[in-house]
Amino acid sequence: MTDHSGPGHDRSDASLSAIISERRQLINLAYRLLGSLAEAEDAVQETYARWYAMSRQQQDAIESPGAWLTRVASRICLDLLGSARARRERYVGEWIPEPLPDRTEWISGRPGTATVDPADRVTLDESVSMAFLVALESMTPAQRVALILHDVFRYSFAEIAEITGRTPAACRELASSARRRIRAAQAPATPASRQARVVRDFKQAWEAKDIDALIGLLDPDATAIADGGGIAGAALRPIEGAEQIVRYLAKLESKLRNLTILERTVNGQPGLIAQQDGVTVSVYAFEVAGDRIKRIWTVRNPDKLRPWTTG
Repeated sequence: MTDHSGPGHDRSDASLSAIISERRQLINLAYRLLGSLAEAEDAVQETYARWYAMSRQQQDAIESPGAWLTRVASRICLDLLGSARARRERYVGEWIPEPLPDRTEWISGRPGTATVDPADRVTLDESVSMAFLVALESMTPAQRVALILHDVFRYSFAEIAEITGRTPAACRELASSARRRIRAAQAPATPASRQARVVRDFKQAWEAKDIDALIGLLDPDATAIADGGGIAGAALRPIEGAEQIVRYLAKLESKLRNLTILERTVNGQPGLIAQQDGVTVSVYAFEVAGDRIKRIWTVRNPDKLRPWTTG
C-alpha cells in the first residue's frame, strides 16, 4: 500500500515517527468516517494500541507504518460504523454529526487541556462541512469508507479493496454511488462571503426579533434539525417550512433567557453559537442556497459540544 503521509519513516524509531507524523491524518480520517470527534479519538487510540501490542520485530517488518496505521484505523472505523447505525436508531431524537470549531479556536484534548498541538487539529474543508457529513449518514459503511479514502485521501481502489475486503471494481462502484448521493443531497455551492452575509443577517434578525426578516432569509421549504440527545431540550423531529422554523426559534428564545448569539466558523463554514452565562449551549450550522438558508442543523447535546468548551 502506498504511504500517503509523506516520506518513509526512520526504521530506528518507527513507533515515535508514526505518532508524530500519522496522528493528524488518522484523526482527520476517523472524524470524517464516524462524524464524531470523541469516537474518532477512540478509534485512533485503538489503532495505536494495536501497533504497540506488536513486538519491535513485528513493527520493523512493516514496510510503511503510516500505511499500516491508516489501514487498521479504517477497518476499526468500518466496524464502528456498523454498530453505530444500531446505536443511532436508539438515539433520542435526531442525530447530527459532532460540530467542530474553526481550527484556530479548537484545542484538541479533554476539557482543560492547556497545550495546542497543531498535529491534533482536524483539517477543515468541504469534506467536513455539516451538509457533507449529514449526507454521509445516508450511506452504507462501505460506501462511506470508499468515498472518503478515494475522494478525500486519494487512496487507489486497489488499496481500498485491501481495507474493505472487496474488489477494486466494487470499491469504484461504491464510491460512485456515494458521489451520486452527495450530489443529490447538497445544494449548489455558495461563495463563503455570501454564506457569511446571509448567516450574519439571520443573526441580526433573530436578535431584533424581526419575524418577517427571518422568514425572508429562509427558503420556504427550509428544514431545521436539532440534536439534544435526550439531554438538552430539542425538537425530536425535523421542522419543515420557514414559518414553522421561526416559530420554533421564538419559542426557544423564550425558554432560554439571556442568550448571546455569536458568529463562529462551524465545520469550516459560517455558523452561529448560542451562549448562556458564557457557556456554549447550542451550535448552528447552515446550508445556504443563493441568498436563502435551506437547512439549519442545531446541536444542543452537551456531549457533542466538548470541543467548544474552553479550558
